[in-house]
Amino acid sequence: MKKLTKKDIKQEVFDLYDDYAHNKIDRRDFVNKLSLFAVGGITVPSLLSFLMPNYKDTLLVKQDDPSIESAYISYNSPKGGGTIKGLFSKPANTDKKLPGIVVVHENRGLNPYIEDVGRRAAVEGFISLAPDALTPLGGYPGNDDDGRELQRKRDRNEMLEDFIAAYEYLKSHKDCNGKVGVVGFCFGGWISNMMAVKISTLSAAVPFYGGQPTAEEAAQIKAPLLLHYAELDERVNAGWPEYEKALKTNNIDYTAYIYPKVNHGFHNNTTPRYDEEAATLAWARTIAFFNGKLA
Repeated sequence: MKKLTKKDIKQEVFDLYDDYAHNKIDRRDFVNKLSLFAVGGITVPSLLSFLMPNYKDTLLVKQDDPSIESAYISYNSPKGGGTIKGLFSKPANTDKKLPGIVVVHENRGLNPYIEDVGRRAAVEGFISLAPDALTPLGGYPGNDDDGRELQRKRDRNEMLEDFIAAYEYLKSHKDCNGKVGVVGFCFGGWISNMMAVKISTLSAAVPFYGGQPTAEEAAQIKAPLLLHYAELDERVNAGWPEYEKALKTNNIDYTAYIYPKVNHGFHNNTTPRYDEEAATLAWARTIAFFNGKLA
């Protein structure tokens, strides 16, 4: 089977995967449409293998990294799903109170990539909590396909309450300095935007390619925003002009970047949509933003 690289893949394949990953087409339609691109020695199995996430070889911060402490905890979400599991991470060997970051997963639950992002935040000197909104349904099932199916069974506004409760958990934690921000990806980007709408005391929000609130909702935002978008992400970017207009109209503190020639999901280093240059820059900007707003 030919070993594929990004240069072998047409943009239409990435767009097709985006439709599949966001439940616009089912797996059968995805595979059928993918077969149109199985030419010149490229097979459907090789395309599927190439597009699916590789969690085994992509962790940037190992689970047993000695510089941090990381463990699963449970917290209460009375307006959401009840008892929610999350990965709590913080720098090791420090008694100093630190700022907190809620890390919000995509539309498939708390997978290894998002857990890794939570640990990355701890390495940078923050307390992080990465909740699993699939907890009421048994938690992340071990693969993204089943995770997406499970997440479709939950109401997104109830899940929003789970992440708001995570904010409250961090804010009142004995090791937190009381300042808490949020970073989220895809679905988590929408959650990040909506937490800025719903939580007047949120210290900062960083949505990565996230769906936007309405103009009326945006008017309620008090937290400073750092927004990351992918130039090739037409689906999400369609809502940006109106959102930006609302932010400007209401004098909301925001900075937005649109990263050229990259796809939705460019920060996720487990899939071929990953772009190392854009992801590295966006994460550096994110950490600098949090350092400035949560200190």
